[in-house]
Amino acid sequence: MNVLVSGGAGYIGSHAVLRLVENGHQVLIVDNLSRGHREAAAVLESIAPGRVAFEDCDILETERLAGLMTSHRCDAVLHFAALAYVGESVEQPLRYYRNNTAGALSLIQAAEDAGVGRFVFSSTCATYGEPPVDQVPIAETCGQSPVNPYGWSKLMVERMLIDRAGQARAGGSPFAFAALRYFNVAGADPEGRLGEDHRPESHLLPICLEVASGKRESMTIFGDDYDTPDGTCIRDYVHVIDLVNAHLLVLEALEPGDQRFYNIGVGRGYSVLECIEACRRVTGHPIPVTMGARRPGDPPMLTANPDRIRRELGFEARYTNLDEIIETAWRWFQANPQGYGPEAGSGR
Repeated sequence: MNVLVSGGAGYIGSHAVLRLVENGHQVLIVDNLSRGHREAAAVLESIAPGRVAFEDCDILETERLAGLMTSHRCDAVLHFAALAYVGESVEQPLRYYRNNTAGALSLIQAAEDAGVGRFVFSSTCATYGEPPVDQVPIAETCGQSPVNPYGWSKLMVERMLIDRAGQARAGGSPFAFAALRYFNVAGADPEGRLGEDHRPESHLLPICLEVASGKRESMTIFGDDYDTPDGTCIRDYVHVIDLVNAHLLVLEALEPGDQRFYNIGVGRGYSVLECIEACRRVTGHPIPVTMGARRPGDPPMLTANPDRIRRELGFEARYTNLDEIIETAWRWFQANPQGYGPEAGSGR
């Protein structure tokens, strides 16, 4: 299969490209490098010479995207390219709607223009907002009411995909899609070829590891007065390799007319304090912390009920222990103290 991977030079996208080529697929990476790394794409090109191509392209370039899909004879799109910082989305909502919502519209339109009928979308558990306690762990049937622009920017894309599928049923060109609602993604390629290098970094586990590796003196906990057992937010952490394995299962299962929605998580949560303690165990570093105020748009608890994808596709997460997930990330951090390099991923 020939697959276009938008955001394929980013953290999750690059790991998806790795698994695709390991499974014999041809991949076209499309990334504007605003938050991805050309160095990650180069690693992938070296792993699978002739089976990975890279194009520096923005997902708002609809006509160019359609041309690339046509010239590379693409059969499917895996769409990862997005801005994904909750706090930033509150501060810059229009930027998120332009990039995440309008960008996805552009990519969906390009796929239609090029006759590409399979589309797997990187959605988010943020579309659920703050579900009632009796609906956590969260199933796909839970109501969706985001509490931040990031979640809304993704939910709007789910709606567009539903309507595009409706167009296909009414006589339009064939189309099938899946929206995968991620919970928190962590870890790195166990063989150390790829890792997580966000600039700036805002995710809990990598920040803990930056403290442990000496890149930061300490870290801040944003709120300890949530309605959780220890007062800090609880999240479900899925290993990046498990996540991309789910994408491959879904991609290969899609049939014309399909509309699929899956939660991707492990099914249990860890609090911020539990995550910090796990990082201390793995790294042997004390990881000093300070207490800060809550961040806008942070729900107290988000954990997945992954039964649907397990039941329908046989998906099982391999990494279910938080320490094991952190260990794979820590190995990459130790081997790559500068990430993909001092100037990597600095944007334009």
